[in-house]
Amino acid sequence: MAPTSRATDPIIDLASVGPDLARDSHEVYARLRERGPVHRVRTPSGVVVWLVLGYDEVRAVLADPRLSKDWRNASPEQPVQPVTIGVSMFRSDGPRHTRLRRFVNRAFPPRRVASLEPRVRETTDALLDAMLAAPDRRADLVEALAFPLPITVICDLLGVPAPERDAFRRWSEPLVSSAPPAETRQAVTAMADYLDGLVRAKRDRPGDDLLSDLVAVGDEDGDRLSQDELLGMCQLLLVAGFETTANLIANGVLALLTHPDQLALLRADPSLMENAVEEMLRYDGPVETSSFRFTLDPIEIAGTLIPGGGEIVLPVISDTGRAPERFPEPGRFDITREAHGHLAFGHGPHFCLGAPLARLEARIALGALLERCPGLALDTHPALLSWRSGLLIRGPHHLPVRWT
Repeated sequence: MAPTSRATDPIIDLASVGPDLARDSHEVYARLRERGPVHRVRTPSGVVVWLVLGYDEVRAVLADPRLSKDWRNASPEQPVQPVTIGVSMFRSDGPRHTRLRRFVNRAFPPRRVASLEPRVRETTDALLDAMLAAPDRRADLVEALAFPLPITVICDLLGVPAPERDAFRRWSEPLVSSAPPAETRQAVTAMADYLDGLVRAKRDRPGDDLLSDLVAVGDEDGDRLSQDELLGMCQLLLVAGFETTANLIANGVLALLTHPDQLALLRADPSLMENAVEEMLRYDGPVETSSFRFTLDPIEIAGTLIPGGGEIVLPVISDTGRAPERFPEPGRFDITREAHGHLAFGHGPHFCLGAPLARLEARIALGALLERCPGLALDTHPALLSWRSGLLIRGPHHLPVRWT
């Protein structure tokens, strides 16, 4: 059957969905998916995109070289601009992306991730010590563990001094949410100024950290990362390095606490932890949508012909874990399920470099939490939780818990 052009179809306004879009986006996307895999929508921030749903459809888009991630290929009619610093492989195509990723692979091999395990355990234990000292045996798990653990680890890894670490969370929040443009620009400027100074300091006084290695690493032809490329790399590694893991931990704990049978099963058999983390990533992963892709030429996606000229294509990663054709009974949380094959870390050339570290941190954090917190329970009704705004990152602002 010939592809159908839907450029004139009515635009679906996602803002009209209201709070349900953040609270229960899985249900919103499932209703859309029942009508078809591709829809023209207006996001809550006012951007018109081609939303792609479904496991096979999203997987294909994530690996399609005909779609560009370079904002220079965006339509000039789009009322948005990228909120990145310097030159990032996150928004690069082809040879430039391959070159930038090669530098990170050289400076951050798998053995470096493995070497971080003692530091992750030490940090987790210290954070739980502080949390468990609360006399009322209550805490906000987001503030006590989910956020401080990954931000401490990624800042240690990159060589960011401890006093400046809280600033990165303040700066990253507007970049991954639907903050007002002025607030986002202010955060980008502040982060750029700080990172520029940090990179220059590492050039003058290198240390035993990843950023110093990225400054120094070269290839056989003497090629090295430029200042702009280092700034882009720092922003990507810092923001992606803790935002995703923090929300993976928060969403994973919430899934366990709202499914007491699965929590009991994991307590009884801690060897299920690795598979449990994969099920958490499938069931309610931290990344809701991928970043924008832009059409260079007209392209057919799942039978829909999308015009060229920089139209935005937005794959919904979180919907792939709920696709019934790939995961039977997708709305059921089951830590014994074969959940591998989920797309929570993306797919194709832009697959998340930090996936091994995120998995390591989640396994250690959740294992220690369950071991040290008997009777762990949610300290509010799930319907009362407030969720992060925006379409990029999914997770609750706060997660009140109590323990015995």
